[in-house]
Amino acid sequence: MIKKPEDISEVIDNLRRVFQAINEHSKTAEQATGLTGPQLWALKMLANDAPLRISDLARQMYLRPATVVGIVDRLEGKGLVTRTRSREDRRAVDLKLTEMGVAVVAKAPEVAQVMLLKGLNELSDEQFLHVVEGMRQMVRILGAENITPQPLHG
Repeated sequence: MIKKPEDISEVIDNLRRVFQAINEHSKTAEQATGLTGPQLWALKMLANDAPLRISDLARQMYLRPATVVGIVDRLEGKGLVTRTRSREDRRAVDLKLTEMGVAVVAKAPEVAQVMLLKGLNELSDEQFLHVVEGMRQMVRILGAENITPQPLHG
């Protein structure tokens, strides 16, 4: 395959589009709810599957538990999430939405992270493999292999 300037331009433009889409979704979510994309994503996950433990929420969000603790701390501070000792295991803490959290989720727009997960899950195995390989190449090209991923804030 010959690398044509217009194909390289398309790759760069598509990267810009991805960043812009994430930023726009994040701004829309923040304007509608006062929450960041990751905070709203956590609320949506809890709305679908509460009660959850931090480790379960982190796994579902593809984030480290320490990162999710910070997100949950801020949500709890805003009165959107509660932490209660599990009845089955007194060492564990269950996370649930408060009534205010349920109301926020009900009026909240979709977040980029949810759209991304849904779209990736709908790809065929072959399409998904192409995305995985393409993203690995982008990371390699940018020398970003050793960068610790952070939540998409937009």
